[in-house]
Amino acid sequence: MWTIIEQIFPYAIVFTIPLLITALGGLFSERSGIVNIGLEGLMISGAFASALTVNFLQDKMQGSTILWIGLLVAVVVGILFSLLHAFASINLSADQVISGTAINMIAMALTVFLARNITGSGNIRITSGFTPFDVPVLSQIPIIGDLLFTKTYATTWFILVVLLVSAFILNKTKFGLRLKSCGEFPQAAQAAGINVVRIRYIGVMISGALSGLGGAIIILTYAGEFTGSVSGLGFLALASLIFGQWRPLGILGATLFFGFASTIANVSQVIPELAVIPPIILKIFPYVVTLIALVIFSKSSQAPKAAGEPFDPGKR
Repeated sequence: MWTIIEQIFPYAIVFTIPLLITALGGLFSERSGIVNIGLEGLMISGAFASALTVNFLQDKMQGSTILWIGLLVAVVVGILFSLLHAFASINLSADQVISGTAINMIAMALTVFLARNITGSGNIRITSGFTPFDVPVLSQIPIIGDLLFTKTYATTWFILVVLLVSAFILNKTKFGLRLKSCGEFPQAAQAAGINVVRIRYIGVMISGALSGLGGAIIILTYAGEFTGSVSGLGFLALASLIFGQWRPLGILGATLFFGFASTIANVSQVIPELAVIPPIILKIFPYVVTLIALVIFSKSSQAPKAAGEPFDPGKR
């Protein structure tokens, strides 16, 4: 049993990181009062932008610099795409669920259309992404060394730093408190002199930046090719946000759980102990667990009270 855990743990971390950073993006948006079910579309836009950037630069530059440039471009494209959702939800007071659905559909259609016109096949391949490595010294620590510090990526540690910074910003800074007040009692926040519209715009833009980063990490670590999809990870990130009760550490726990579930489904056929289980059961396992978790936690939901409601300054 321990051998199986040692085998799948590094892969589970790799699957967890895109989920974690995307769910964190959803956290900023929903804490500001804007429901964002367009995380899937924002991830796809980031994956496309990073794949296209790296594909274009890989013959002109060497080293990992182009990979970090790809991540940066994905962040910018994610922000630009999220502005569509922000404008519809904040300025036009549109239904936020419909707006998020539109983002998903537009991103999938537009990126595949552009990829087909650019490459002729709809897929964009990169020749090399981030290389896994063992952390010196720490990887030699008994038990946890094999689990946490082997076959790890630079992006993993970068995202963990982003998680800590996000938790600090939300809980310890003036901006974080203002963001949360806009998601709980926006009229009271406005009465206190807070610009609710601006804060909500920033929240949605942060969700676009982090979701775009999540999509790019998929391409630049384990996928290596843009195919017009992120396999529903944006929806799993949304489920992780609810499962984690809109808290950074809760989201970390939820994404680790879903990361493990996805890893078991993906590597089951190469591990003899798991190969006896029918593949279809393991494939649907993460989604069945997601549905069960959502049903269980819907009764004790601690969602921001004003999430999904258009801001009406005259409402009391």
